[in-house]
Amino acid sequence: MMEGGMQLLNRDGHSISHNSKRHYHDSFVSMNRMRQRGLLCDIVLHVSNKEIKAHKVVLASCSPYFHAMFTNEMSESRQTHVTLHDIDPQALEQLVQYAYTAEIVVGEGNVQTLLPAASLLQLNGVRDACCKFLLSQLDPSNCLGIRGFADTHSCSDLLKSAHKYVLQHFVEVSKTEEFMLLPLKQVLDLISSDNLNVPSEEEVYRAVLSWVKHDIDGRRQHVPWLMKCVRLPLLRRDFLMSNVDTELLVRHHSECKDLLIEALKYHLMPEQRGVLSNSRTRPRRCEGASPVLFAVGGGSLFAIHGDCEAYDTRTDRWHMVASMSTRRARVGVAAIGNRLYAVGGYDGTSDLATVESYDPITNSWQPEVSMGTRRSCLGVAVLHGLLYAAGGYDGASCLNSAERYDPLTSTWTSIAAMSTRRRYVRVATLDGSLYAVGGYDSSSHLATVEKYDPQSNTWTAIANMLSRRSSAGVAVLDGMLYVAGGNDGTSCLNSVERFNPKTNTWEGVAPMNIRRSTHDLVSMDGWLYAVGGNDGSSSLNSIEKYNPRSNKWVAASCMFTRRSSVGVAVLELLNFPPPSSPTLSVSSTSL
Repeated sequence: MMEGGMQLLNRDGHSISHNSKRHYHDSFVSMNRMRQRGLLCDIVLHVSNKEIKAHKVVLASCSPYFHAMFTNEMSESRQTHVTLHDIDPQALEQLVQYAYTAEIVVGEGNVQTLLPAASLLQLNGVRDACCKFLLSQLDPSNCLGIRGFADTHSCSDLLKSAHKYVLQHFVEVSKTEEFMLLPLKQVLDLISSDNLNVPSEEEVYRAVLSWVKHDIDGRRQHVPWLMKCVRLPLLRRDFLMSNVDTELLVRHHSECKDLLIEALKYHLMPEQRGVLSNSRTRPRRCEGASPVLFAVGGGSLFAIHGDCEAYDTRTDRWHMVASMSTRRARVGVAAIGNRLYAVGGYDGTSDLATVESYDPITNSWQPEVSMGTRRSCLGVAVLHGLLYAAGGYDGASCLNSAERYDPLTSTWTSIAAMSTRRRYVRVATLDGSLYAVGGYDSSSHLATVEKYDPQSNTWTAIANMLSRRSSAGVAVLDGMLYVAGGNDGTSCLNSVERFNPKTNTWEGVAPMNIRRSTHDLVSMDGWLYAVGGNDGSSSLNSIEKYNPRSNKWVAASCMFTRRSSVGVAVLELLNFPPPSSPTLSVSSTSL
């Protein structure tokens, strides 16, 4: 033992591990102080007229760009002075500081110089922070500029997010200076997108005309290419005639006349829309939109409702939305594009011919043209952008008549009558045909079903259901027609069956947990939702949903209000709920 040493106990394997949590931090703080004082620095970076002193090992340890420069056989590896080009001196100074401190502040004053500099030096963390900052700055006035900036510097995630933002806010974007300065190709790319978010195709037409008129002499020759991307058949006829047909920029080109004729033909031959469909007749669907289920009107023992509520699947919440102008039970409800239509019904005194539509952007209802016939307990469905109303009750008799509404021309037209009078009927669309299912003919509850072909304007009988059903829920999912619940003349049903059009046969599936009639059934997100109704003794606010993969019904969140004779439809919405709508979060109740 050494003189003056200590006597230690001999314990095999005994030691103490020490780990300084501050070692790396303190070391880098010390190195940064040395850098600021020019101590032990072995590299001077020259950029413009600025000199930045640093340590090669620090720069190489955090930047692959500097690592390659200082460790390979490049001449710079042996130099003490290096000149850098194509990088902002202020940004370089901030990034060298970041190499020592791991901290940097990104803001509007430095992001446009910092991002290219971080990309060059391959400081991906800083590059990502710049992209995150720009993402937070997206606005209709700058999103095109940010998209271009992201493209120039290969920031793929920011590019994708900015492009999505442009599509989602197209109406506001199309009025900005940035949009007016876009090159032709970028305008064509935007207006040809299926994911463009526009309340109507008129906004796309207006955007195109504004862009052309911004530099009319340089751009007038592009009009035919632009008009091919505007979905003229989806414009309302009065807009086509008063705005498009009278526009000299459009009339000047023979190709545009052909497009106008195509659009008018689509309007004049509604029964042929299935055949006339092409890329210009396809409605746009906004990327990022989610399905929202609307429960409209209905009644309970003491009241008929004009109020409406909507269920957001993303948040599992119900929200009250604007009330209709008319109280409606036994109402038909359907969605066309981004509008909801409430058709006919019963207001407590009269059966109604009136129709109103809901705009989710303004959270308001507007009157539409009334049907030719009063109808409550009717069936409604949408096919090729046309709204069909069939059967029902007019206050005196059970109806077999049917009519069709075209929102492009704001007109109702009679179509062939069904072979059977049907009130409490439901109608659904499957494979280009309408199916009128069950109902009540004033003496019997019906098991019969008939199918309408819009091209031949004829109804034909298909196989009867397994059960008689009026006031059932009817919906289509995965190419099958489902019928749930209803009334067979003696009791309220919970049984469910589905029709396979390929085999023309019906089969039973799992019954609902609750007996329901006068409810409504819709498909959403690969599930069937049975909403409200009556269980034979009282009105219901409960919802249940069916999973075809497991063949099971499970409870979903209840509505605010008990609703029998309710109408339900689904809209795909980007922004929901509308401002100032109350919410209710209800846990799924056990059924």
